Amino acid sequence: MAGGFLSLLVVSSTPVAELLLVAAAGACLATARCGGVLTPSACADINRVVYAVFTPALMLASLAGAVTLRDVAAWWFMPVNIGVAFLAGGALGWVAVLVLRPPQQLRGLVVASCSAANFGNLLLVVIPAVCEEDGNPFGLAKTVCTGRGLSYASFSMVLGGAYIWTHTHGVMKRSGESAAGGKSLWEKMKQGMCQMTKELTSPPTTGAVIGLVIGTVPWLRSIFVGSSAPLRAVQDSLKLLGNGTIPCLMLILGGNLTKDEQYVCLQDVVSLDMHDRAGVRKTEVPPAVVAAIICVRYVILPLVGVAIIRAARDMGFLPPDPLYQYTLMMHFEHRNHASAV
Repeated sequence: MAGGFLSLLVVSSTPVAELLLVAAAGACLATARCGGVLTPSACADINRVVYAVFTPALMLASLAGAVTLRDVAAWWFMPVNIGVAFLAGGALGWVAVLVLRPPQQLRGLVVASCSAANFGNLLLVVIPAVCEEDGNPFGLAKTVCTGRGLSYASFSMVLGGAYIWTHTHGVMKRSGESAAGGKSLWEKMKQGMCQMTKELTSPPTTGAVIGLVIGTVPWLRSIFVGSSAPLRAVQDSLKLLGNGTIPCLMLILGGNLTKDEQYVCLQDVVSLDMHDRAGVRKTEVPPAVVAAIICVRYVILPLVGVAIIRAARDMGFLPPDPLYQYTLMMHFEHRNHASAV
């Protein structure tokens, strides 16, 4: 039994170690001692390429090649699971606000930070890394596991983006506007619709939607996917572009974590601008609030996720696919979404 646990520990920890090594390389490249290769401008340029080219290509190729209409119907619990994760996190954040009573302009941020998670990039990174290990815990061949896992991650990213820009963004805007005096109902609705439209038409979401359409429409799938498809070169080219997503993401992550202030990589300009408008950046966050958010996101929510996934499995709501259940569990165990923090 001890040997089996040790083997499972090695399989699960090796992909994380590999990703941390790539992130460490990014952190080193962002420091002056390594020549400052990842300067703020270089990091911003790489981030734009990842956002506009690599990630959409990866999501389109993954969904088009591995998803059918039957699969989408079988994944009906995924949007429910993400909704439950947001609901549970929001409720716990609301309790934290009632107990700790942070400043008014921070209350929406606390609720949003407890409820919103990154359903896209980390899944795109972690799942392929685990699948590439020999003896992965899902009992699937490496290529099958990676393709199916990327499909789950891409679908999660589309659903998570919809929740982020309907629920989370609304919570933060209402909190900031109530502290600043508020706007008219029409202005709030118009601004919210603009933000939602912008998110739903972003390159990653567009790539995922196109991939879903190609994968679920048989005659389109026969044109792009398969060894005899007339336009299979397009699918292969998208896969080639998508392969650049994970290493670039980890390099940017490492650059963002460096302590060399001269070469810090700034990744999410939109969220910083949103925080400026809400007054969040001008207010010091109490340590107790930070500790509460960490406790909710990394201790309580994962336990809630375990209970929900086990109950759904026992009631027969989930397909008998360990990778699918693992993806659902990851919805409760992510770091906060960049738009919230």
